[in-house]
Amino acid sequence: MVVSGLVLNFIPDKARAMSHLTRATKPGGQVAAYVWDYTGRMELMRYFWDAAVELKPENRHLDEGVRFPLCQPDSLLQLFEESGLTHVEVSPLEISTHFQNFDDYWTPFLGGQFPAPDYAMSLSEVDRAKLRERIRSRLPIDKDGSIKMVARAWSVRGVVDTDA
Repeated sequence: MVVSGLVLNFIPDKARAMSHLTRATKPGGQVAAYVWDYTGRMELMRYFWDAAVELKPENRHLDEGVRFPLCQPDSLLQLFEESGLTHVEVSPLEISTHFQNFDDYWTPFLGGQFPAPDYAMSLSEVDRAKLRERIRSRLPIDKDGSIKMVARAWSVRGVVDTDA
């Protein structure tokens, strides 16, 4: 079995990547991958990007749900089938995420690494404050201040043809 974890979204030539994955797998073996569901239930990111795009629609192209169309079941299924894999299955992996409070949720966005934090830190202080407050107003914050959401990834696997 060969597994690609949270990587396929970031590889420009996905067909070439799949060729390498299948070549490294024995006939009858499995190729598997998983990617975050940026368009749906990767909720901590959806709240961020929905608010960011509402404030600055011209930055919609930065939204990971837009940038990474592979993060949907049909796209994953198509990629694996077009790569010659058989018995392809796509399944959700859902993980509960729990933040103690809003600061616990927000602070990682101030780290300045990779799409959302890079975006947040590129904003002026005024625009960052607007984004922070827009997100805060929409999050499912419990009475005790905690925030519970779901982080969903899509997993996909297929079998390398035994005639390969």
